[in-house]
Amino acid sequence: MEETVGKSSTSRLQIYPLPSDTISPYLRDKYEKEARKNWDLFYKRNADRFFKDRHYLDKEWGHYIGGKVEEVGCGVGNTIFPLLAEFPQIFLHACDFSPRAVNLVKAHQEYSEQRVNAFVCDVTAEDLSAFIAPSSVDVVTLVFMLSAVSPAKMAEVIINLKQVLKPGGHVLVRDYAMGDLAQERLTRKDQKISENFFARGDGTRAYYFSEHSLLDLFEGQGFTCKAVTVHCRQIENRSRALVMNRRWIQGEFCLLHSDLKSKHEENGVEAENDIDLSEGVAALFEPNLSLEMKRIEVCKHDILVKCLGKEHQHTVKATGLLLWDAAPALATILEANPALVKGKSVVELGCGALALCSLLASDHASLVVATDGDSDVLDLLRENLELNASTFPVRKVVCSRLEWGCKDAMESVRALSTGNGFDVVLGTDVTYVAEMVPLLFQTARTLISPSSSACQPMLLLCHFARKVAEGDILAAAKAQGFNLHTAWTSELVIPTGLESLGSTHGPLRLLYFHPSA
Repeated sequence: MEETVGKSSTSRLQIYPLPSDTISPYLRDKYEKEARKNWDLFYKRNADRFFKDRHYLDKEWGHYIGGKVEEVGCGVGNTIFPLLAEFPQIFLHACDFSPRAVNLVKAHQEYSEQRVNAFVCDVTAEDLSAFIAPSSVDVVTLVFMLSAVSPAKMAEVIINLKQVLKPGGHVLVRDYAMGDLAQERLTRKDQKISENFFARGDGTRAYYFSEHSLLDLFEGQGFTCKAVTVHCRQIENRSRALVMNRRWIQGEFCLLHSDLKSKHEENGVEAENDIDLSEGVAALFEPNLSLEMKRIEVCKHDILVKCLGKEHQHTVKATGLLLWDAAPALATILEANPALVKGKSVVELGCGALALCSLLASDHASLVVATDGDSDVLDLLRENLELNASTFPVRKVVCSRLEWGCKDAMESVRALSTGNGFDVVLGTDVTYVAEMVPLLFQTARTLISPSSSACQPMLLLCHFARKVAEGDILAAAKAQGFNLHTAWTSELVIPTGLESLGSTHGPLRLLYFHPSA
């Protein structure tokens, strides 16, 4: 209802609040105040019959489990008791803010005070170090726990965990992911508390994480991310002809020594027995090369990538596991010039595990095929695409193995373009091995579509001058019928998150070719 103020006035007074897609502040506060009670009632109704034991965790996190483990939000022990059975050497601390849940844990036939310390604790408000010795826990597990906490209090939970975690200790997370079927159902029922946070019918709550929100939460408290992955499983209900998408997220985070302060340090006294487990020292104990999670910004896109650090550039054979300098540069050019790929079919050669150009092209192209000769690289690429599924249409991107010059492989990839060839062929930092340059252009010529009045296909190569002279590159291109249309030279602009990469090479070169008729 609206009321006109004054006969000649056009101002209007709003009597009722505008419609909102969230519940009222009264209900929001009510759910927060009654959170413990609602979960206690949940366990009163369901006891230990609702959740299944999580026997899969030893396969996914077994290499982390050892020493002392803390399970926060333990519920009735669906994580605790499978871990105790699989790892007889560990000691488990287990807490939940539902007294009824903790009592059910203690009543379990496998419960033993010699192996488990179960206690009631609200980790959003109570100090964990009052129950567990500071800096004494090797691993903290959060299995479908953080999602039950108000987003405004999640950081407090992480700060609390840091008090009891050892230097170099890990926090392992498994929880609900954005796009899960349950989130879609709650959205339709008008149960939204805030962005991605919902109330269920029984008063319990659930938050649905994106890769970025989980990463921001832990990085904001000084943790280093070792992995974040969204998993999706389609469950078919044949009797109802339904296909249900279930999505969950897993994260592995490490607390480095440099992120901790002992009581001695807080008092200005260096602890004599402190051991330096900072990143450089800890790396000495890594049995294998470790992939890093990086966050980079390309044309305002926040992109997550898992790759090897640049320090491995000259020590590993799998060059596709690294992020090379020219890839962000060409990706930036594509984003600034969407007409280059809009509505077109695109193939990237030697895309590596990140395929940044393919990712950026997916926003505008009709089809994108990312190719590399290394199967392990393509496996990691699929993970990286999934990491960015919430911000890019990654289902447009087809990953395909391709060895340059191999007739069967080239024909197989060309067939993905419906057999007519690709409108755009891309390559970044793919001209640094002289013997491979002729095969590069032979492959590009096989894959590119023929010239026509309707569409002028193009080959775009972006690189830094290395060992192969540009004259040799242009000669190899001409031998395969490519004409140089334009060449640009520019200094590298390093995207946010990659400042440490730098460049020891010459200026950036962009070569733009058309195939001859």
